[in-house]
Amino acid sequence: MDAALLYLVLVAAGVAAGFLNTMAGGGSMLSLPVLMLLGLPADVANGTNRLSIVTQSTAGLLAFRRHGKLDERALVPVVLPTVLGAILGAISAASLPPALLEYMLLGTMMTMAVVMAVFPGAVTAPPDAPPAEGKRRLAGRAGLFAAGLYGGFIQAGVGFLLLGALSGLLRYDLVRANALKLACSSIFSVAALAVFVIAGQVAWPPAAVLAAATVVGSLLGVRFAIRVPQAVLRYIVLAGVIATCVAALLK
Repeated sequence: MDAALLYLVLVAAGVAAGFLNTMAGGGSMLSLPVLMLLGLPADVANGTNRLSIVTQSTAGLLAFRRHGKLDERALVPVVLPTVLGAILGAISAASLPPALLEYMLLGTMMTMAVVMAVFPGAVTAPPDAPPAEGKRRLAGRAGLFAAGLYGGFIQAGVGFLLLGALSGLLRYDLVRANALKLACSSIFSVAALAVFVIAGQVAWPPAAVLAAATVVGSLLGVRFAIRVPQAVLRYIVLAGVIATCVAALLK
């Protein structure tokens, strides 16, 4: 395929990936294959993709904040356990098999998909839900730590785990949960990107193109998220969970 055409495909994949990652997750399933079609080895494609994760997360976070959908008081309590888990996950990556956490993720996400379909209130809070208290709040913090642990280790699909902890346990509605999810993603993605830059595993021209495209997709995702009913967002998350699980099982 012609290189110019591949870059056009990369732009389209980037816009779609930014939209999906802002709404739910799984956007890297679109961007990573295109980066590899450009001739990048898997490790370089993975590193190159991280710049777009930083830019789309930051753009989406700021857009949610402008629309008054970011709970700034929750930033430190939400981000801290996630980052601590991500640090431990990155350290553990050298000694634990990634396949182990992959199976754990698949099991968690498939369970989440089933519960979301049968008992939607268990994993997605309505806009008027009261804040989590007591044991539920502790469980939410533990869930964020676990999501950070997985994100520091592997990254792919971590958005679904963050949404499960933020909406299902801490009882944020999906719009505010997505805003806080992007806060978490942007912070530990910066650290991950730094690692790949130091290792020389970032191809900057496609990284810059993909980053710009995902910002566009992220901003479109925010506008969509704040205008549609919660039920629509729930089905988008459900579809993303199922698609990610199927893709992982068929790889």
